[in-house]
Amino acid sequence: MFKNKNTIKSFDHKPYTVGIEEEYMICDPSTGNLINRANKIMSNLDKSFKDRFSYELIQSEIESNTSICSTVNEAISEILELRKYLRELGEQYNYRIGISGTHPTALPIEQKFIDNDSYNWVKNNLTYYASRNITFSNHFHVAVQDLEEAIHITNNLRKWTAPLLALSVNSPFFEGVHTQFRSSRTMNFGNFPRTHIPSKLNSSEDFISLINALKESNAIDKDRHIWWKIRPHMDYGTIEFRMCDAQRSIARVKMLAAICQALVYQASKDYQNNTLEEDYNYELLLDSLWKACRFGMDAKISNFKNGTISIKNSVEDMISYVKDGLAHFGNSDIIDTVQYVLDYGTEHDLQMQYLEKNNLNDLKIYLMDTVDYNL
Repeated sequence: MFKNKNTIKSFDHKPYTVGIEEEYMICDPSTGNLINRANKIMSNLDKSFKDRFSYELIQSEIESNTSICSTVNEAISEILELRKYLRELGEQYNYRIGISGTHPTALPIEQKFIDNDSYNWVKNNLTYYASRNITFSNHFHVAVQDLEEAIHITNNLRKWTAPLLALSVNSPFFEGVHTQFRSSRTMNFGNFPRTHIPSKLNSSEDFISLINALKESNAIDKDRHIWWKIRPHMDYGTIEFRMCDAQRSIARVKMLAAICQALVYQASKDYQNNTLEEDYNYELLLDSLWKACRFGMDAKISNFKNGTISIKNSVEDMISYVKDGLAHFGNSDIIDTVQYVLDYGTEHDLQMQYLEKNNLNDLKIYLMDTVDYNL
């Protein structure tokens, strides 16, 4: 944890440890519609699991959180344990979890907010648009040595926001409408302020000054009300990757977690060697995110040098960049998963393929039935 936000020194933990957060739809077992069970779940957790689950904004959503894990495989084992525990509770309290970046048919007007100080602050600030945040994500935390390093690594890793999103897109529907977007979650959550790719920060002092300025102007109440696609996490001492849609496949969760860990590792090495690239045209960063959100792997984005490449090529460049890091942590096997996604499609594509022979009501059942509970 970060010791002193004013003196800006070091984090007191081992770098490159990993934590994973998953956000789940709480669904009616027979229809797949969202139902309000978050309070029931949170009030009936076994003592050993109380720190592993938390509320999200609406009562039909629940979040799991791993402990600090030494390896990606350890984190994945915990995720599976947490999924299984929710499944067992669901048998008792008549719900099932489903996984998608958005629920296909849920209506904002029907959602009920969690009633606590933190989420009341969000509801009171975002009003109508808070109710449209029926979104579900995977977040990945990777520990770093200190805040100064975290700032510079974040500057660099902004480049990979688009390929990470492109691998994880999983939300074609909202309010019963085929949005034509591969990640409608990105668009819906983008209604919130401070959810964009961050602009470049020159130092940890700049970051602290920004947080203080936002607090003084009542723009935020807590540090974590900065919801950037990738952010230094002040309390955990991590780089947090927040751009990915939730994944049913545990192999895909592992793929994303391993890439994030290896990205931080490689960027940290570059930072220590004074070879870290941090300056990227901001409009081109935003354009690449938009293309990944809206279009497929063949869409053209900037290579941030002097030309364009496809998003697929950007994914391949990212994997090339982290290849040594993946090997260092024993996660080179995920390269096969990346290739599988490139060859056969994302979970967005799987939803669309399923709908070729089925309807939206069937899809809601599919999003529960295809959740992985084992490797």
